[in-house]
Amino acid sequence: METCQIVGFPRGVQGKQIPETMLPKLWGAVEQSADVVVITDCSGMMEYVNPAFEGLTGYSREEAIGQTLRLVIDQEANGSYEEMWQTVLSGKVFRGLMPGRKKTGESFIVEKTLSPLRDNDGRITHFISNDRDITERRRLEAQLQQAQKMDAIGRLAGGVAHDFNNLLMVISAYAELMQDSLPAEHPLQRHVEEIRGAARRAAELTRQLLAFGRKQMQALQVLDLNDILQDIARMLPRLIGEDIQLTFVPGRDLGKVRADAVQIEQIVMNLAANARDAMVHGGRLTIETANVRLDEAYRQRHSIVPPGDYVLLAVTDSGQGISPQHLAHVFEPFYTTKEEGRGTGLGLATVYGIVKQNGGFVWVYSEPGLGTTFKIYLPRVLTGIKEIQAAKPLEQSPPGGCETLLLVEDEAAVRKSTREFLMMSGYSVLEAPNGEEALQISRHHDGNIDLMITDVVMPQLSGAKLAEELAKERPAMKVLFVSGYAENTVLRHGAIDVSTRFLQKPFSLKTLAHKIREVLEINKSANLVATLPAAQF
Repeated sequence: METCQIVGFPRGVQGKQIPETMLPKLWGAVEQSADVVVITDCSGMMEYVNPAFEGLTGYSREEAIGQTLRLVIDQEANGSYEEMWQTVLSGKVFRGLMPGRKKTGESFIVEKTLSPLRDNDGRITHFISNDRDITERRRLEAQLQQAQKMDAIGRLAGGVAHDFNNLLMVISAYAELMQDSLPAEHPLQRHVEEIRGAARRAAELTRQLLAFGRKQMQALQVLDLNDILQDIARMLPRLIGEDIQLTFVPGRDLGKVRADAVQIEQIVMNLAANARDAMVHGGRLTIETANVRLDEAYRQRHSIVPPGDYVLLAVTDSGQGISPQHLAHVFEPFYTTKEEGRGTGLGLATVYGIVKQNGGFVWVYSEPGLGTTFKIYLPRVLTGIKEIQAAKPLEQSPPGGCETLLLVEDEAAVRKSTREFLMMSGYSVLEAPNGEEALQISRHHDGNIDLMITDVVMPQLSGAKLAEELAKERPAMKVLFVSGYAENTVLRHGAIDVSTRFLQKPFSLKTLAHKIREVLEINKSANLVATLPAAQF
């Protein structure tokens, strides 16, 4: 940068006279500009900086003048810095992004335009730099891109989970049938139990994938988080160990949220397990709740969060923290910094998916050596809504029956194993591979059909449309829907009662047996009372 002379620049361009009356206005425009304006000499030493420079960088005018632009350029941008000077010394204007570093050490990024200033003879005498701070814009863009990436991965996960669920249905169903047909002391019982155990673990992975994709089936209830967390806090010491001190700080007069109690338990258990792994030598785990109102000021920092009233669930550990290069990826499925065999990388992905599915937001704050805090914001529901109690678990023994069932399933292996189990349970079973054939079978069957078990997503005629058609012909027939697809896909195929008449694949045959009886018994007791004579009351 010893010489700035450029040969061949057309003379006279720089020689235009500016009226003296305009000079104060030009000076005021530069001084009051919201963008940074810096003028350097031919060697790159700063001769002038405007107040916007001082506001952005933290350096005063006195500290900056006499220094080169390297004073506020990030050291990691050496390549860009050299390219910038090569461009302007060749007589061109440089335009590009440039990372910077404030006096405090905080980083920023600007859109920089560096232009050469020439005298009347075309020689470069100075350079003028115009910088626009886009740090906040880039941060918001990164948030949006991350959200879009997570959505795309979630859709992919939901599709994979469906196909995997059907395979698991076949594996677990035949393993269950085999186990029931073998004597209790048979040596193959242990092998079959290993198969069923592996199928259960694989099913849990698909549930986590669906949770990440925000597509688990939910049993939504109006909940008081404090009540749920009190119960969970009693179980957590067995999960995190005696060397970790657990503290639960319930918020006063906490608002209600609409959520699935089991999913809330999933969130806390996953965060607690993650915290335990971060505190290998013990530490503190704190769970807190509070009512919060997020305003426009918060929205400025977190653009995807609508202002409103929320219930905050915060989980803080005193562990080793998360390094910046990992922090942006912690919610991605299968991303883990743990040793091989110590995790699937789905725990935090599950948390992310559940929170999003419930209309909430989750943020993580962490620094290496200073611990980690996960803040979850769930929308508050209106006061006056009754709290719903969770249903009690079913008895363990699988019930049978003698009713006639119509089984509609397009996966042949799933249909075959399910039919075999239902017939062993005492039911008469009609089967169809799709909705069209199910209609024909129903129309040619003279007797009653007490219950139809149908897959939701099938070619030509969906389960919901099939049920709608048959309801006209068999109004007394009840319906149980099953599917391995995600919730939004299921609900696109029609109005389906996912709370009482739906099973998410994969499920065990015993679970199916209980659900069949549950659906068949709906309203039966009420109908029985209605037909009894008055003397029997």
